[in-house]
Amino acid sequence: MLKGLLLDFYGTVVEDDDAMMADIADGVAARASVPVSGRDVATAWGVEFEAVASGPRFRSMRDSAMSSLASVMADVGCAGDPAALCAAQFRYWRSPPLRPGTREFLSRATVPICLVSDVDSDDLEAAMAHHGLAVTAVVTSEATRAYKPDRAMFSRALAALELEAHEVLHVGDSLTADVGGAHAAGIRAVWVNHRGQNAPTDAPVAYEIADLSGLAGILR
Repeated sequence: MLKGLLLDFYGTVVEDDDAMMADIADGVAARASVPVSGRDVATAWGVEFEAVASGPRFRSMRDSAMSSLASVMADVGCAGDPAALCAAQFRYWRSPPLRPGTREFLSRATVPICLVSDVDSDDLEAAMAHHGLAVTAVVTSEATRAYKPDRAMFSRALAALELEAHEVLHVGDSLTADVGGAHAAGIRAVWVNHRGQNAPTDAPVAYEIADLSGLAGILR
């Protein structure tokens, strides 16, 4: 019997920052001293971010974003302050638009919900306050000192709801961080496929939805 839900935040409850990151990458590419496209910069930034975030020393999301962008800027010969370039992204994290179906779903939810997000605690709190959102519990990477798909994130969320893995679903848009991470923790995963992608045939997706309104049929 389903007794609770774990929800990713960016890309699931609110819109992700893909467009903002693309704008930053385009700006870096335009000022680079070597020929490079915005897409190349964005890809390199993502790879470097993962390397920083998975390193032996935990670093906040803001620190990880800035330091990884700084590395890419150095590689392509782009002068400038990575903190200044990331400023718009950081503002976005605090007031992102809600995704379709979010408000209606949360207003009708009858089971306890724990948000499980990689973003820094203060930014998540600000985003929730911006939209007047309230849930039972919140788990962030900053508080846990780990990023999804680390099992610690999911274990902490289960503890916050005082539930077992088989009693919840985890809902998120990342096949690696959300679906893979939840599956490794013994939790069934709901994939929010808002980009219309095709999941690998071996992806451990229990259910697939476009937005949170799709949970209504699953929770009946």
